[in-house]
Amino acid sequence: MSLNTIEINRRMDRFDSHDSVWLFGYGSLIFKADFPFIERRPASIKGWSRRFWQGSHDHRGTEAAPGRVVTLVPDEGATCHGMAYLVTPEEFAHLDHREKNGYLRLATEISFDDGGALEGIVYIATIDNAAFLGPSSEREIARQIATAHGPSGPNVDYLLALAHALRALGKHDAHVFDIERHLGEFHDPQR
Repeated sequence: MSLNTIEINRRMDRFDSHDSVWLFGYGSLIFKADFPFIERRPASIKGWSRRFWQGSHDHRGTEAAPGRVVTLVPDEGATCHGMAYLVTPEEFAHLDHREKNGYLRLATEISFDDGGALEGIVYIATIDNAAFLGPSSEREIARQIATAHGPSGPNVDYLLALAHALRALGKHDAHVFDIERHLGEFHDPQR
């Protein structure tokens, strides 16, 4: 699959007739909501784990030196915590562009921390997209993140903002926090 998924996502019309749709965010969507929303609530989805296995050629790295950002990988019994936003379908034009580097819109059940569950949308970069980097040790991922930089800034900023946002939600993610711990070996915060 191409690096650019905008056209594929435009064909996902499941929620086009709805006045509003819940969107689940598990990466930068937790801490950077650059779109209007009606409501925002802590939420989770089941059966997925957050992993820094997606390459970023357009935001936190370049094609020659991709950064690493999170995607979700199937993981039976796992729960991925994040933030849900109630948006109008018109917001998906902006979101499709923002998530164009390999991410596809998928329907999913979103569970809210205050109870209840509803069907909504999540963007996931699957293993068959051209930017998928796949698994590596948390230490090696930290090494790559420490040096990557793209149009949206240093890859380090993305990792640290995500770790901070998860702590603010009171949610533990061993993968994210282990990468953050290893980051000190490769990144001098004073630079």
